Amino acid sequence: MLDPVEKILQKEVLHKDEIITLIQLKPPYNSLLHQKASDVKEKSVGKVVYFRGLIEYSNRCSKSCYYCGIRSHNTLLKRYQLTDKEVIEAANYAHQNRFASIVIQSGEESSQKFITTIERLLGEIRQLTNGELHVTLSLGEQKEEAYRRWFDAGAQRYLLRIETSNPELYKRLHPVDKMHTYNRRLETLSLIKKVGYQTGTGVMIGLPFQTVEDLADDLIFFREMDIDMAGMGPYIEHEETPLFEYRNQLLPIQERLEISLNMVALLRIMMPNINIAATTAMQTIDPQGRERALLAGANVMMPNLTPLKYKESYLLYNNKPGLEDDAEESKESMEEEIRRAGDKIGYGEWGNSRHYELRIK
Repeated sequence: MLDPVEKILQKEVLHKDEIITLIQLKPPYNSLLHQKASDVKEKSVGKVVYFRGLIEYSNRCSKSCYYCGIRSHNTLLKRYQLTDKEVIEAANYAHQNRFASIVIQSGEESSQKFITTIERLLGEIRQLTNGELHVTLSLGEQKEEAYRRWFDAGAQRYLLRIETSNPELYKRLHPVDKMHTYNRRLETLSLIKKVGYQTGTGVMIGLPFQTVEDLADDLIFFREMDIDMAGMGPYIEHEETPLFEYRNQLLPIQERLEISLNMVALLRIMMPNINIAATTAMQTIDPQGRERALLAGANVMMPNLTPLKYKESYLLYNNKPGLEDDAEESKESMEEEIRRAGDKIGYGEWGNSRHYELRIK
């Protein structure tokens, strides 16, 4: 007689009640789920992990999201923006080390100066690397003109995390004003896809007020949105945010990690050929967190290329690891994690989302 978990995992399409059951599995009972995801990963995208060199370009932000350490209302934070030279040096390091891809991430700005600067940097990176270095942007909500200018200048992917697919929960995580609306987030995600980017989003797991039904709906949202890539991980609180007052109501931090790993595994099973990141937040909770994410279906990792002097100023949450690691140390630690997980590194490979390539045919 089949184990109940095995019975669910044999199904072609998972329904919400089944997703809820699988999300809540605890060790060692989630081992079947993770093994299934590992098998799906190997069959659909291979046991290859792609590097995305992470450049934390700026911590200046016009938004004031209640969960984020770089929110505009955090007056204790020293603000910074990398120089053009620092960005180009980081991109050159990625190119010389055959990462084939970088991510430029920052707080959200929408000024013409910011848009033009990013456009110029994209052009310089493309010229420097002969178009061999692909670029993912994660620069928040923008207007269509900005997305098109950046796409035409050489960006191929865009990540805009929704953080939750529940509109009511979204309101509890953000100020209630025109700058922080759920509908605008959804519309912007659709706009990114329309422009032609490989489109990514993600959620936080273990938020205050969040239910397991919310998490199941998040996975269904990804499937219905037909995303190409995802970055999600455990919610970790930051003392300079409004949500910090609810820290005593949160799930134990280890439980947040286990649920996050189950979410990665489920997303791999539900959307076999997308790209899924093993996020740094998992490493914050468990030194083997990213490695465990690879074993549960993730296939992207992001060595941090941000100059050391800025790293402590880009803290979205408490206890972020790797603040004292330079680019080489970050790369080497991730190489070791990938080897331990039994995967290989796709050096020199763009690692485009197979889902995206099939979607645009």
